[in-house]
Parts: sequence; C-alpha cells; structure tokens
Amino acid sequence: MLTDEYKYKILKLVAEDSAISQRELAKALGISLGKTNYCLKALVEKGTLKVSNFKNSKNKLAYMYLLTPSGIEEKSAITLRFLKSKIKEYEMLSEEIKSLRQEASTDIMPLSVNVSFADSAK
Repeated sequence: MLTDEYKYKILKLVAEDSAISQRELAKALGISLGKTNYCLKALVEKGTLKVSNFKNSKNKLAYMYLLTPSGIEEKSAITLRFLKSKIKEYEMLSEEIKSLRQEASTDIMPLSVNVSFADSAK
C-alpha cells in the first residue's frame, strides 16, 4: 500500500516542514487521514522517520516528523527511482501524443480534400 510515490511525497513534505500535521499531509497527498497515518507508521517502523512530541506545545497531540539518517538515504534512492519512472512515463506519453497527432492529421486531411473538391464542383 505504501508505494514509492507516497514514500517520496511524504519524505519530501516532511523534509520541507517537520511540523506538518497528518491532516495537512493527507490533504497534500490527496489521500485519507487513515491512509496517511498508516503510511507514517510504516515509515517510522522501518526507521525512515522519527516522531517526537512538541515539548512546549499546548496541543500535546502535535508531533514533529524527522528524517533519520537512513531516511535521508532512502529519500535519495526513492527520488531517483521516482524520477526514472516519471521520465519513462513522460517518454511513453510523448510517443502517444506524437502518434495521436499523426492520426489526427491524416483523419483531417481527407475532410479538407473533400471540401475543396465540393467547392470546385460549383
């Protein structure tokens, strides 16, 4: 359930703001709060993230998420894997767009030829 995409996005968001709440993470990821909690717990159990309470917080449920040294390494590895998969996806989409453009131009061509013949027949 915890894909490289979610790992990458969670680690990126936590690296940018260690005080980010689970609710904010869920919103940024476009997933439920429960799934966010599951993903965070999995990353903590794996040793990628460390969780600590804010000591001076009035809200004792507020946590700070910190990347561990292995978490920093994992983030780098995931970033490279995620980048490679996105490049592959981009290349496949580029080929599909090229193919669709060719198909569209050949589909339009007979219409313009038919219109010009009809106009010259008058």
